[in-house]
Amino acid sequence: MTTGCGCGGGAGGGGCSSSAKEPEVVVAAEPQLIASSEQEWPMVSVNGVQIAPETMAQELQYHPAESREEAVFLAARALVIRELLQQRIRELGVQLEIGAGENEEEAATRLLLEREVKVPECDEATCVRYFESNRGRFHSAPLLAVRHILLECAPDDAEARHQALSQAEVLLLSLEEAPGAFAELALKYSACPSKAQGGSLGQVSKGQTVPELERQLFTLAPGLASKPLESRYGWHVICVDQRIEGQPLPYEVVATAIRTQLQQGVWQKALVQYLQTLVGAADVRGIALQGADSPLVQ
Repeated sequence: MTTGCGCGGGAGGGGCSSSAKEPEVVVAAEPQLIASSEQEWPMVSVNGVQIAPETMAQELQYHPAESREEAVFLAARALVIRELLQQRIRELGVQLEIGAGENEEEAATRLLLEREVKVPECDEATCVRYFESNRGRFHSAPLLAVRHILLECAPDDAEARHQALSQAEVLLLSLEEAPGAFAELALKYSACPSKAQGGSLGQVSKGQTVPELERQLFTLAPGLASKPLESRYGWHVICVDQRIEGQPLPYEVVATAIRTQLQQGVWQKALVQYLQTLVGAADVRGIALQGADSPLVQ
């Protein structure tokens, strides 16, 4: 087991930091394969071009799903879209201009979409309307002055987790009777380097702790938390010394973020419609995809 919670906590602030990946956007379609139960792989073709089973098998690793049938559908759909784009690139004779970090296929696909997917820019009035309709979403993040005692245990050690929780509950009972003993107990029991500062993590804002702890932490009112909080590092006995609520942000501060968000939404809708148009105009066999006549295009 590694020592410490990885939060970097101390008097200077911060705690249990982590990074997150943005979710991948996919094109909507019903997971329906046209294949007999005797076939290991569906026989899928695009305008007469067969998708090879070995290609589908290789693509499968990029599409985790709850069932093999769904994973095969997702892999087949991705390959159909890829083939449709490649056929359109050849049809139009797209001239390559390879950018930094791109391969030839990526460059050609980018140039095709730039040429064929036209997206209007979101104007100022649209952005302002969105801001006015969603004012509650635009606040600065709250700040918490937090102390904690970490009872460390491995995430996959059920017995150690149970013991750490029991110890955390005992410490909570002790602190309810003697709140002034927090620093002493942190120094004695905490596995976090912040124990040298009485368990203090300083001022913590959103994004500075691991997600599973953050979701619980920012619901707390000032004072000693009524129960231990769990994270991948173990169980935390938490005391919130101060909570400073976020303040409303003016439009000028969030205008760029709003425009980017709205523009991304428009782009995604336009891309889906474009791909559905390609599907609708093609002879795609072996898989059911939504084409240009789908209600989603309306």
